[in-house]
Amino acid sequence: MEQEVYKKTDNEMEKAIENMKKGFSMVRTGRASAAIFENVLVDYYGAAVGLKQLANIIIRDARMIEVKPFDKNACGAIEKAILAANVGITPVNDGVLIRLEVPPLTEERRIEIKKLVKKIQEEHKVELRNVRRDANDELKALGNNKKISEDTLRIALDKVQKMTDGYMAEIDRLYDLKSKEIMEV
Repeated sequence: MEQEVYKKTDNEMEKAIENMKKGFSMVRTGRASAAIFENVLVDYYGAAVGLKQLANIIIRDARMIEVKPFDKNACGAIEKAILAANVGITPVNDGVLIRLEVPPLTEERRIEIKKLVKKIQEEHKVELRNVRRDANDELKALGNNKKISEDTLRIALDKVQKMTDGYMAEIDRLYDLKSKEIMEV
């Protein structure tokens, strides 16, 4: 019975890590990245369509992104969508291709972005703690219903805590990597 709780807890904690990675990937670090267009929706003939379904996103170098629409008539709509998404980069539309030059970040902006990343980290730590709490509650309910012994309960609670500690360490490691990437000039 406790094995099911372990498996469920592990899956939920793994999802929290993946969500954090996704959140980190959308944070602009001064380098060109296709991830900043993850949530850009384009009004294409009356339907909201993801930018990645309408165009190829090409990273030319660390500072240049090119968006090449499959349909050249969509250039204007894509440009408007990028501006509306407020990704912090002004697109240049030549009618065939949209270019975005990623400006270098100032020291002040890097510190602001680092604070944002810290906030994302804290949110996911809270998520892990909530998963741990739910797992502990399930295990204690099993103990109260005499489905597992007190010794097994104590061992199970320790195992959940060790699992949580491991995932917390992973969150800290990912935060350190992202912070280092942000502060690089």
